Amino acid sequence: MESEARVASILYVGLDVHKDSIDIATADAGRDGEIRHIGQIGGELVALDKSLRRLISRGHRLHVVYEAGPCGFVIWRHLVRQGIDCEVVAPSSIPRAPGERIKTDRRDAMLLARLSRSGDLKAVRVPDVADEAFRDLVRAREDAVREQRNARHRLKALLLRNGIGYEGKSAWTAAHLRWLSSLKLAQPAQQIGFQEYLHAITESGARIARLEQALREQLTTWGLRPLVQALQALRGVQVIAAITLVAELQDFMRFEHPRQLMAYLGLVPSEHSTGGRQRQGGITKAGNSAARRMLVEVAWHYRHDARVSPIIARRHDELPKAITDIAWTAQLRLTAKYKRLAARRVMKTKAVVAVARELAGFVWAIGQHVQTTGWAGLPEPGTNAH
Repeated sequence: MESEARVASILYVGLDVHKDSIDIATADAGRDGEIRHIGQIGGELVALDKSLRRLISRGHRLHVVYEAGPCGFVIWRHLVRQGIDCEVVAPSSIPRAPGERIKTDRRDAMLLARLSRSGDLKAVRVPDVADEAFRDLVRAREDAVREQRNARHRLKALLLRNGIGYEGKSAWTAAHLRWLSSLKLAQPAQQIGFQEYLHAITESGARIARLEQALREQLTTWGLRPLVQALQALRGVQVIAAITLVAELQDFMRFEHPRQLMAYLGLVPSEHSTGGRQRQGGITKAGNSAARRMLVEVAWHYRHDARVSPIIARRHDELPKAITDIAWTAQLRLTAKYKRLAARRVMKTKAVVAVARELAGFVWAIGQHVQTTGWAGLPEPGTNAH
C-alpha cells in the first residue's frame, strides 16, 4: 500500500518551452489519470519556479519533461539543483499520429505529460557545463566553415555568370588564390561585388584558423582529451576531426551497440516496407548532423589502399596496442569495402557514406575501450611523465 501511494503521488509535468513562453500541462499517475493544461507563463525561471511550487505544495512529487531545443539545458540544470526530477527528451522520440494536422503549444505540453507517464519518451544526455562549452566552440568553427563554403559558392557563381573560368587543376589552392587576386572585371560595380566576396572568403579563413587554435589550446585541460588522442589512431582523423566527434558524442557508454551509434548519427538507410515488398531509401539523416558530416569527410580517406603512413605510425607509437589494433582493422575492412562497392559501380558518394556508417562502429569501439579501461591519455608535451 505504501509503494502504491508513493507512485500515486507522482505528477508528470510536460513543458512546451519557447524563448518567451512556457506552456505547462500535468498528467496524474495511473493509466487513466487526468491530463490537464495548467496554463501559459513567461519564459523566465522565476515564473516557472512559482508554478512548480504551487504543484509541489499540493503534495505531488514532480517528474518534469521538456523537448531538447534552442533553449538548451538551462531549465534542466535549474530544476536538478532544486532536487526536482527532470528529463530533456529527444524530439525525434515523440510519436505523432499520421493524420494529426493541428499543433499548438497547449497540445504539445499535454502530449509530453501523457507520454512521460506512459514511458514512451527517450531522454537525451545532458552534458556538463565544461563539455557543453567546448561543444559550443566546436560548433562556432563549423559555422565559420559553412560561411566560408557559402562565400566560395557565391564567388564562383559570379565568375560563372561572367564567363570567367579557372584553368588550373584545383580550386582554393595558393595558385588559385593568386589567380583570383589578379582578376579585374569589366564593370566597376562588378569588381566591387567580386572584392567583397573575396574578402568574405579570406576573413572566414582567418576566423577558422583562430577557432582551430583556440580548440587546440582548450584541449589541454579538457576532461575528454584521452578520447581525442585515441580517435587519432584512425586514418583520416586528425585533431580537429577527433575533437568534433568527441565534442558531439562525448559519452560512448550510452550506446550499447555500434548500430545504436549509427542510428543516432543518421547513417542507417531509411525503409518503407509493406506486405511482401521491402524498399530501402537514403540514410535517415536523423540525429547529430555535425558528427555525421565529419565521419563522411573522414571516410573519403579509405578510397586508398590500407597503409600506415609515418604520421599515423608516430601516433600509434604513443597509443595502447588495443587501440592501434582497432584502427588497423578499420583500415583493412573499410578500404576493402570501398573497393568492393566501387567494383559494383556504386556511386562514389554512396560508397563513402556506406564506409562512414561502418567507420562509426570503429569509433564506437575505440570510445568504449577508452571509457571502459579509464585510460588517462598521453601527457602534454613538455610535462614529465612518470
